Amino acid sequence: MKAVHTLVIAASLLASAGAFAQQAAPSADHAGHHAEQAAGKPQSEGEVRKIDLALGKITLRHGPLANLDMPAMTMVFTASDPKLLEGLKEGDKVRFTADKKDGAYFVSAIERAE
Repeated sequence: MKAVHTLVIAASLLASAGAFAQQAAPSADHAGHHAEQAAGKPQSEGEVRKIDLALGKITLRHGPLANLDMPAMTMVFTASDPKLLEGLKEGDKVRFTADKKDGAYFVSAIERAE
């Protein structure tokens, strides 16, 4: 009887470990999502309202920014590199990546949407 009880406990532990491993391992789709963010690939959509190349600033009307937990709005971002703004003009539809550092919002990647 003791052996059966030990066997049941061992089987339960193995089943629990397998379930935990499935929950802890991220899916390939989820891992790919983070890889895109890390690579600076645009993840949000918006429209250019104004560009100030001299100050490296861009005003975007954008949809929700999931990574910043921010609703849709129009706001000014600083470009992490002012060269990102070259070739853009008011009215362009864009895809971009926005981040926040030291209380300031900035665009780290941006491209014209097709």
